[in-house]
Amino acid sequence: MLIADDHPLFHEALKGVALAIFPAGSECVCTSTVRETLEALERSPAFDLILLDLKLPGAEGFSCLTTVRGKAPAVPVVMVSSTDDVDIVRESFSHGAMGYLPKSSPPEVMKNAIRLVMSGSSYIPTEALGLMGTPLAPPVAAEPQASDTTLPELTPRQHAVLELLAEGKANKIIAYELDISEITVKAHVSAILRKLGVTNRLQAVIAAKNISQKK
Repeated sequence: MLIADDHPLFHEALKGVALAIFPAGSECVCTSTVRETLEALERSPAFDLILLDLKLPGAEGFSCLTTVRGKAPAVPVVMVSSTDDVDIVRESFSHGAMGYLPKSSPPEVMKNAIRLVMSGSSYIPTEALGLMGTPLAPPVAAEPQASDTTLPELTPRQHAVLELLAEGKANKIIAYELDISEITVKAHVSAILRKLGVTNRLQAVIAAKNISQKK
């Protein structure tokens, strides 16, 4: 994993989170500037994950994210920042980020976010979800269609699954916490998407948040 941040303490915090997730013996490469980050990618572009500080020294706006995506298009990038401003979150996704992680997030939230991104999904902080009512660039394809002021009829178990989805937890973690099989979780997720009229997990959470706000 590549951790690009100019704060040594945050390097150590993220390394601790990563080492709790990745297999034993995994390597964390830490950089502090845009130049160091790009040099690390030149030396070894085959990272499994990149955590990229939004305000990395040498970056202008989202220039570093754009360059990193160009050099390592297959590697998921999670932006880390001290802000959860919805416009910045939205723009991060439009430039190719797979996740957005506020630096104030508790370690367990960071772990869940990284697991979710590593599973191929996206992670948006809960603080920004309620404001994400308009479409994002991929991986979110369209605005959720559910617009009623009440949630469609979900079973108690589906409500529980939806709540854990909103916390950014992957299917395996949901299965463990609810003491059900991962196949059952996938079935519940499919039913939730169908009932909400959306096409992916992130849209389901956004739709639920929007409906809750209208009550």
